[in-house]
Amino acid sequence: KLTWPEQRRIFRMIPGLEGAVFARYGSVHRNTFLNAPTLLTASLQLRSRPELFFAGQITGVEGYVESTAMGLLAGLNASRFCRNRVLILPPPETAMGALLSHLQNADRKSFQPMNVTFGLFPPLAGRTRRKDRSVQYARRALEALAAWRDRLAENC
Repeated sequence: KLTWPEQRRIFRMIPGLEGAVFARYGSVHRNTFLNAPTLLTASLQLRSRPELFFAGQITGVEGYVESTAMGLLAGLNASRFCRNRVLILPPPETAMGALLSHLQNADRKSFQPMNVTFGLFPPLAGRTRRKDRSVQYARRALEALAAWRDRLAENC
């Protein structure tokens, strides 16, 4: 949170950096995001204007892959919306589905963006040893994804 002049002053105190040229100084990273549980549907549409879809980081996800995934889903659903097709929602057992569940079900008053974590996924059935959990989550996600893909193929 240091100002640029203060950063310059402190960096110049470091031996060897007295005459260095700095291309850019640091700044506090701040994300702008929507309160998704209040404003967005599960298909990433603005509740008050369903013809508007939101994509990427502004939806309330963090991370490059997560933001890209929300962009893909918003784009697919916007295309389907324009063609009067049923909008698609990935299963909650998948990373995209788990993120969407977070966007829909997080506390509206304290909503904060999230990266995908296993804590967002529905619990595994039965007891699973800690070291085997990630494999079980992945296996279940792949099965759910395959079933979803097959259902989509039938309805294209």
